[in-house]
Order: sequence, then structure tokens, then C-alpha cells
Amino acid sequence: MPYMTNPPSPLVESIRGEYRRYKALAEKAIDQLRDDELGHPASADDNSIATICWHIAGNFRSRFTDFLTSDGEKPWRDREREFDGRRVGRAELLAYWNAGWEALMSALDGLTDADLGRTITIRQQPLLVHEALHRSLAHAAYHVGQIVYVAKHLRGAEWKSLSIPRGQSAAYNQHPTGERPPGR
Repeated sequence: MPYMTNPPSPLVESIRGEYRRYKALAEKAIDQLRDDELGHPASADDNSIATICWHIAGNFRSRFTDFLTSDGEKPWRDREREFDGRRVGRAELLAYWNAGWEALMSALDGLTDADLGRTITIRQQPLLVHEALHRSLAHAAYHVGQIVYVAKHLRGAEWKSLSIPRGQSAAYNQHPTGERPPGR
């Protein structure tokens, strides 16, 4: 076994796993949609899945590029533009989405338990690393819930449940799956 100078942090690995679970959930919802539906909001005042994905990716790229050494709100980020209505193809959407997730996962790769008590800044406000990670995970979960909601609305009766379908809780409890993030 190769010598590891920075063994993985169990807490960071747990957070990474939860991020992976939410990413997979969003992608399973996106997979149920036609390309032309990605830019459609559930209603006139809502964001489309493309817009929400653009925002999550932009947030991750900003927060996790140079995570420990620069402010999480980068000067090159244009948060307001992330919420513009957009019509993009699936390939472009997923490329941008994955770039955001790559920035996040790359930042997590280098973290150790010792880093969790370090202070970083977001919008010039100090946060401990573990606080920033929990805040970011909650933010991602919030928006993934929106993605699932919009996708379910757009699919209507054709929607395939991403969790335990109604009326199947007892059967699921006999053989639970999906309780751990992918890759664990």
C-alpha cells in the first residue's frame, strides 16, 4: 500500500458521499426529461432545471476553486447571470454541471481532518471549513430538491419514482437500497 501523507478524513468522506448521492438524484431526475424540457420551468416564476444546474455549478466553481486560499465568492462569478432563463442542449448542460462538481470533488480530495477547523472566507465572511461544507451541502440538497420537483412536474404521470414509490415502504424496508451514496 502506498504511503499516504494525508489520509482521508472520515467526515470529509461522509460529506463527499452525500454530495454524490444528491448529484446522482439530480441526474436521475434529469435523465427522465426530454432535451427540450430542460429549459422549461414548472411555472412562469420558477427556475428551469437548466437554470438550477447552472447555478449549482457556478456556485461550486466559485466556492471550491482555491477553496482554502481565496474567498469563495470569486470576482469572475456572475451569480445573477446563472439565473437567466436558458435553453441549452443536454451535452452542454451536463458539461457545465460536471465542471462544477469536479471543482467541488477536487477540493474535497485534498482535505484532511486538520483542515476542518481552518478558517476560509465567503463574501469576506469567515467560516470554518466544516461549516462551509455543511452549508454548501445543504444548499446543494435544496436545489436538487427543486430539480426533482420540476422534473416530476414536467413528467407528470410518466414520472418514475427516485425513492420509495407510494405503497411500497414495507417491501423496501425488507431490502433497503440507496441508503448509502454511490461508490460506498
